[in-house]
Amino acid sequence: MRVMLLGGLLLMLMTYGCAPAVVGGAATGTYKATTDERSVGRLIDDSTITAKINMAFLEDPLIQTLEIDVDTVEGDVILTGVVGSNIEVTRAVEIAKGVEGVHKVINNLQVGSKSLGQSFEDKVLGSKIKAKLFVEPHIRSFNIDVDVERSVVTLTGKVDSQTNKNRIIEIARTTEGTVKVIDNLTVTHP
Repeated sequence: MRVMLLGGLLLMLMTYGCAPAVVGGAATGTYKATTDERSVGRLIDDSTITAKINMAFLEDPLIQTLEIDVDTVEGDVILTGVVGSNIEVTRAVEIAKGVEGVHKVINNLQVGSKSLGQSFEDKVLGSKIKAKLFVEPHIRSFNIDVDVERSVVTLTGKVDSQTNKNRIIEIARTTEGTVKVIDNLTVTHP
């Protein structure tokens, strides 16, 4: 039963990871697939890496939370979230490093706990930042992943200029409620 559940989850994660090319609200999915700086092959490779890491987290007895966000950009894995112990942090990084195709792992995991109220506030803050990025001219907001954990904003993705990168960071930093911004943005055309 567990194998069937895990297999179904892997299929779902892989399909979700490939959503821009396969499914989705047609306008959003098509926009993402045509504006992301990565090739379709690279998007699929990154989605597969993310799915494999998430599956390994589910199967590992030391990982006690489902709250680890895994983002993969050109083989670089960014781990974001709140976990209960340093043991979980160490194990999550080890698992991610062990997946084929991973070039490096960036560990943005925080040790502690998060209340339901804090989770809600993080969702609201993330939504505010995403909304501001969406209306910002010259910024491909669908290429930017915004993760918020205990008011710490992590920005991940590829942008086409240093000017746009600076603007994205400024928007995140100046949005009310932001405590800190972690920059994992890559400029593709410096």
